[in-house]
Amino acid sequence: MERIIYDRMAELDSRHWWYVARRDILAELIRRKVPLPTEPRILEIGCGTGHNLPMLGRFGRVDAVEIDPVARALASSRLGHAVHDAPLPALAGVPERSYDLVALLDVLEHVEADREALISISERLRPNGRILLTVPAHPWMWSSHDVANHHKRRYTKKTLRAVVADAGLKLEELTYFNSVLFPVAAMARVASRLAGKEGSGDAMPPKAVNALFETLFGLERYAIGRLPFPPGVSLAAIASAS
Repeated sequence: MERIIYDRMAELDSRHWWYVARRDILAELIRRKVPLPTEPRILEIGCGTGHNLPMLGRFGRVDAVEIDPVARALASSRLGHAVHDAPLPALAGVPERSYDLVALLDVLEHVEADREALISISERLRPNGRILLTVPAHPWMWSSHDVANHHKRRYTKKTLRAVVADAGLKLEELTYFNSVLFPVAAMARVASRLAGKEGSGDAMPPKAVNALFETLFGLERYAIGRLPFPPGVSLAAIASAS
């Protein structure tokens, strides 16, 4: 990703509605759908500034990987120990058969060799381990935001299901999320495209709007993993070694 993306993440990840509500939603998905042993070991790959690490730390001992040096330094300070520098798909130096949960949260779309990345991640799982991954949905929503974030693709349920299967993994859960605000996001994306004024879409909104969006998006935590969601801006999946 571009340097400005990491800088904006560091500035906003504790208060922007998307980061805050998303963490709550993913925590509920883990609680409901990821069977974890006593004292599990967890790895987040592509942790950015480390904003997900405290949430993941509620479930077990966390290690992390981040290739950007500035973001890695901030993530290390948040984690309390060193974050690894180990690019996908090789993950050099990350021990195999060591983790009960590997989180890959809006990372796979950055990786050209997504199948090989999932294979490599599966080799880091302990028996009965799980991969939790999120990706942006709907290729038709491609915008300057994807370009600025160096995305290689946006996924459909079909393409995500296919790459998980091609990597030899068993798909246990596949759901849209960020569905409540999807109509707003879709209309904004289309309107911006027609006007020829696409922006990155990750600026901090006014305080009242931020609070409203956090509340609306956050409602999904009550239903995630319990009810099927209509189309949303993102996809979440849980996979295990088959």
